[in-house]
Amino acid sequence: MTSMNVARRAGEIDRDYYRRTGIFPMMHTIVIRRELLRDHPGLAHGVFHAFSQAKDAAAERYRQSRRLYQVQTMIPWMNALVDCNGEEFPEDWWPYGIAANRAALNTCLRYHHQQGLTSRQWRIEDVFAAESLDT
Repeated sequence: MTSMNVARRAGEIDRDYYRRTGIFPMMHTIVIRRELLRDHPGLAHGVFHAFSQAKDAAAERYRQSRRLYQVQTMIPWMNALVDCNGEEFPEDWWPYGIAANRAALNTCLRYHHQQGLTSRQWRIEDVFAAESLDT
């Protein structure tokens, strides 16, 4: 199978999973040491808001420069791909925060336990800073 076919098939599998579950896998998480959270109340919220603002600025910059052949990437057919994704996904493809990712987080924690990576089924409240639970 060619790399193009592998990439296409992977995209089809990802889209099918999203259609069936409503879950689009997260790209990253942010980890902050417990000592820092203890010593700096509000740090988790501050970091969350800083990353959210950066993501929103990047998305807006892309939307503003979407004129044909003026995007900031060298990927052929990027605008067509963005249009296609826009029809299938919500406007914010990678939402930040617990609320927007609750289903994906619970699924990840369930898989961790089912696959023997954790000795018990962890809850979101067990692994995320209390002050971030309202994000």
